[in-house]
Amino acid sequence: MVSPFIIAEIAQAHDGSLGMAHAYIDAVAKSGCDAIKFQTHIAEAESSIYEPFRVQFSKQDTTRLEYWKRMEFTLEQWKDIKRHCDAVGLEFMSSPFSNAAVDLLEEVGVKRYKVGSGEVNNLVLLEKIAQTGKPVIVSSGMSSFEELDQTITFLKDKHVDVSVLQCTTAYPTKPEEYGLNVISELKFRYNIPVGFSDHSSSIESCIAAVALGAEILEFHVVFDKEMFGPDAKASLTIKETSQLVTAVNNIAIAIQNPIDKKDNSKFSELKGIFEKSLAINKNLEQGHIIRFEDLETKKPKSYGIDASLFQGVIGKQLNKDLNQWSFLNWDDLD
Repeated sequence: MVSPFIIAEIAQAHDGSLGMAHAYIDAVAKSGCDAIKFQTHIAEAESSIYEPFRVQFSKQDTTRLEYWKRMEFTLEQWKDIKRHCDAVGLEFMSSPFSNAAVDLLEEVGVKRYKVGSGEVNNLVLLEKIAQTGKPVIVSSGMSSFEELDQTITFLKDKHVDVSVLQCTTAYPTKPEEYGLNVISELKFRYNIPVGFSDHSSSIESCIAAVALGAEILEFHVVFDKEMFGPDAKASLTIKETSQLVTAVNNIAIAIQNPIDKKDNSKFSELKGIFEKSLAINKNLEQGHIIRFEDLETKKPKSYGIDASLFQGVIGKQLNKDLNQWSFLNWDDLD
């Protein structure tokens, strides 16, 4: 495998502040991630006054609709965000939550689409995205295999280049909820690129996911886990993000370089240093019959009989006197 495609999700961590959104772009660019992902919300197109809060975190928004309105950026602001991403070498990504948001993102110029797990069954939105002809990454957080079968088939039938992420919709996700086993199940079931979308607020789950074959990683990023917002406590800090990027790239290198345990020839010199020869642990006279209790092993190898051959020495007779700690060789024995 090549190194995984790493997506740092900002989502609503900017809390509606354009300046904060740009600050995240600069911070994520330094972490080594490949892409930074936002969410594009057009409140009236995607929500209503009846939508409940997933987490009742807001002290300033009476309804979820009001919150989504506060998260909106204009088309020109989104274009500025993308230009900033381009300038620092990050792929700009944003999940749409309405057909109107897809139209906006097409004007901004996204390379691919990420579909949140809440939209997996929204075939209207998927149809709209499929019409763009661009690749789609689907998150499987709340979906059963039956639901995913429908969605993946729907997109494949429209010749969409689709990938799927194992994800558990829990904030933060506990270790018993990671579902790392699903990575291989998704690979086998759909024969498409598979990744891992994480909400654990720790780096070990993504490292394990890469070791298990994840080709895409996505996780929430925040400046501080005590910040305002619904995802802060399920996010990684910028420092943790940098640590994760280094770790998973090293794991990818390890996977690309399997070790052949049938061939240890490159260790010949080191084996000569670390391995040991047989020696005796007391003064012994000529004619003594060697017992196991007489033996010790000493570095380096090849100054005496190899330690691994000790059983062939037991019961042999010394043909000379040997001092304590002397190496024992075959020509010392009859």
